[in-house]
Amino acid sequence: MEAIATLFFPVLIVVLILMVLWAVPVRLWIEAISAGVRLGITYLIGMRLRKVPPPAVVRPLIWATKAGLFIRIADLEAHYLAGGRVDRVVTALISADKANIELSFNQAAAIDLAGRDVFEAVQVSVNPKVITTPRVAAMARDGIQLIAVARVTVRANINRLVGGAGEETIVARVGEGIVSSIGSSDTHQAVLENPDSISKAVLAKGLDSGTAFEILSIDIADVDVGKNIGAELQTDQAEADKRVAQARAEERRAMAVASEQENVAKVQEMRANLVEAEAQVPLAMADAFRDGNLGVMDYIRYRNVQADTAMRNSIAGDDESASGEPLA
Repeated sequence: MEAIATLFFPVLIVVLILMVLWAVPVRLWIEAISAGVRLGITYLIGMRLRKVPPPAVVRPLIWATKAGLFIRIADLEAHYLAGGRVDRVVTALISADKANIELSFNQAAAIDLAGRDVFEAVQVSVNPKVITTPRVAAMARDGIQLIAVARVTVRANINRLVGGAGEETIVARVGEGIVSSIGSSDTHQAVLENPDSISKAVLAKGLDSGTAFEILSIDIADVDVGKNIGAELQTDQAEADKRVAQARAEERRAMAVASEQENVAKVQEMRANLVEAEAQVPLAMADAFRDGNLGVMDYIRYRNVQADTAMRNSIAGDDESASGEPLA
């Protein structure tokens, strides 16, 4: 038991010392004091209890103090608890102060909590950024397609970072301006001869309004000649007109065929009626013989006329037989 007690007490002492060193960041407190940051060790212990890592707040405070900035540690701690990145905010404030850019802590914290990189924004404000647009295709009035690529130089506007539109809006607006400028040109040669007319026209539209950037310049990096869209459209229109004309001609042909078939049906019906009428002639003649209205000489004259008619039809090349009956 004495051996166990002898081992237990040293281990307990070591554990207590480690707990004290964890709860009381003595080394960090010494760093802060040596850097001129007046900070009580009890405040560091309270940060541990508030689930705030002291190095995540104290070290950025040391950077700010060394840079000549006055920032309250309570503000840094509150920003950390709100989910912000304290180191990026303090670094951005230091960079802005060295570049003579007006930026307060509350403004930097708001930009950081809005999801934007405040340090990158300060860098872009000091060193403008170049955005290359994708290939933008547009058609001049003469029907020739032009494909342009532009490089947009922008500078971050600190005052509009919260709520301002991003790079995608800048790219979309510049592309729209390029399409409008090329579309208003009379010929594609005019655009190729003077491509800076596009950048001047686009820059004059004030495309950076409502965005987090300020457009400094728009430069046309490349202009390529594409397809002859006008000729293709005319060809497609001619092909469409051709198909419409063919459809109408086919409709008229079908109507003509239907009309011809209707006429043939009418002729066949008339022939059938004629045959039916001719079939009634012998019956009528028989009744005339019985009633005494037709004599033998009358019948002979009728047959002579019928034979004469058949002969004339045969000489004329008609398709009837000499007897006057239709050929089979």
